[in-house]
Amino acid sequence: MKFGINIFPTAGPEDKSAASHFADSLRLAELAEELEFDHVKTVEHYFARYGGYSPDPVTFLAAVAARTRRIRLVTGAVIPAFTHPVKLAGKLAMLDNISQGRLDVGFGRAFLPEEFAAFGIPLDESRPRFEEGVEACRRLWAQENVTWKGCFHSFGPVTLLPRPYQRPHPPILVATAVSPESCAAAGRAGHGLMMVPSINSADKVREMLALYRKAWSDAGHGPSEGAVHMTYNCYVAEDRAEAVRLGRAYSEFTGRALAEAVASWSTTRSSGYQGYEKIPERAGRADFDRQLAEHKVLVGDPDQVLESLGQIKALFGDVTISLQVISGNQPAAESERTMRLFAEHVTPYAP
Repeated sequence: MKFGINIFPTAGPEDKSAASHFADSLRLAELAEELEFDHVKTVEHYFARYGGYSPDPVTFLAAVAARTRRIRLVTGAVIPAFTHPVKLAGKLAMLDNISQGRLDVGFGRAFLPEEFAAFGIPLDESRPRFEEGVEACRRLWAQENVTWKGCFHSFGPVTLLPRPYQRPHPPILVATAVSPESCAAAGRAGHGLMMVPSINSADKVREMLALYRKAWSDAGHGPSEGAVHMTYNCYVAEDRAEAVRLGRAYSEFTGRALAEAVASWSTTRSSGYQGYEKIPERAGRADFDRQLAEHKVLVGDPDQVLESLGQIKALFGDVTISLQVISGNQPAAESERTMRLFAEHVTPYAP
């Protein structure tokens, strides 16, 4: 297993200033490099406490690149629907060069109705815009004199500058929530996969992974170890009871931020998001004790976290774990403690 940190803010001005959030997050990114974590990842969201302090992953990761030398930088994820592909491909190629080839590009569809409304994008166009945006970026990176005539954008012939540092392009990952079809498509294309296991049953996650890995293998791609990124809320303390008490509090804070962000799904419907009208109810009744028992959060003392990782490995095989160490607006000192305990007492003994 590989381990990295996921900077997913769950705060607004009433909780913490943006300047404080970024200062703390950049220090944690530097610490991740010092502790030899694999990657730093961050999200793209707008407006809500749920991720809204991170509207541009590229800007944050460029700052991380300037402060680090080894750790990989992961967009988790950028949203093609909200940016012209020429602009998006150019920004990411620039970051790939600034970091001298340390970039992994994660793409996502987005799912919050207010974000689509602000950009004037219909929710029903989410999937085709996502698919078109990913492929347009890939071609702009890999080819010269690109001409593109899609459903939403037309351009060319153009040759993108700068060319990516990694050839033919940075590794591509795609985010999926509940769609087995998305997993199979990612496997066929040779893309990595980003998942949040806590939103599905273990059986559902295993089904999606099986489709992904079979499609990957059938397409003739090489070894896929580490190509699946899974994100988990993480809180580690030396005292198990303290870890569970505080981990519960911060998870519940994050749950409230999510519930606020998805509230409009109770009155929104889209053919591209079947079943999402149930999200507000699910967000409102998240059960921390059940998540802990089912190893959907990595909370506890180091031994308890190691036990959970063993179960995750047994269920899902060799995956890359992204640790959400700041969710719930916890103090940066506690995030740092989690990272140090994890690096010293968990990583060396992980399955």
